[in-house]
Amino acid sequence: MFFTLSKYLWLIFDPANLFFILMAIGVFLLLIGAVRTGRRLLVLLSLAGLFLATVPAANWGLWILENRFPVVTGLPATVDGIIVAGGIVDPGLSKARGQPVLGGAVERLTAMVNLARQYPRARVIFSGGAGDPAHPDLREAHYIGPFVRDMGMDPDRIIYEDQARNTAENAQITLKLAQPTSGETWLLVTSAFHMPRAMGSFRQAGWLIQAYPVDFNTTPKFVWQFFFNFSAGLIRTSQLTHEIVGLVVYKLTGRSQAFFPGP
Repeated sequence: MFFTLSKYLWLIFDPANLFFILMAIGVFLLLIGAVRTGRRLLVLLSLAGLFLATVPAANWGLWILENRFPVVTGLPATVDGIIVAGGIVDPGLSKARGQPVLGGAVERLTAMVNLARQYPRARVIFSGGAGDPAHPDLREAHYIGPFVRDMGMDPDRIIYEDQARNTAENAQITLKLAQPTSGETWLLVTSAFHMPRAMGSFRQAGWLIQAYPVDFNTTPKFVWQFFFNFSAGLIRTSQLTHEIVGLVVYKLTGRSQAFFPGP
């Protein structure tokens, strides 16, 4: 229930969709004669659009998220396991095209391959199930094998976990699957902006795993560079809003051990 509700509510409250919905409401108000209210709404949307197009506020928010867990510069001599969170592959397009169709977080997969080579005895788990409630049969983990093979690695080296549908389930299901023992070192690979929520979920599940953030959108030191790009501003705002809402909801529903988990 939580998974399905969260997915469909986000369709409405995604800033990109919400912007269009409010714009349509503004036009409708003009058409039915509520000119003053409709005009005010459209003016507010225009000002909001100008702000999104010029002020890098969303970039600053992503920068805070991405720098919550530092880049790993020195790894231990021994790593017992590697967990890679899904959110990379479009299973629908992958099935239709007969090859993996990857999104912008491909660094999660390249890091997985590099770490697996660096630690040949480590167990490697890719965790990604059906992220679309309308297509529960399309599971991300089913389409990773060809990419791993193309990277020159044996696909049988990877354990493909195909049940997890969100970050909380990534933590809960992989914990049961891996059954780590005391003293083992496991790495969690996911996008840097997503790492706080992921670490909070794994800690809530009872797993003190080590963060290995990848897929950065911002530089180490933030610089306020103003620009004019409405589409980029809206995309970054949606990305940031999704993560902030996720952090709050996960904490309130007992899926994370803190509102903003840190090192």
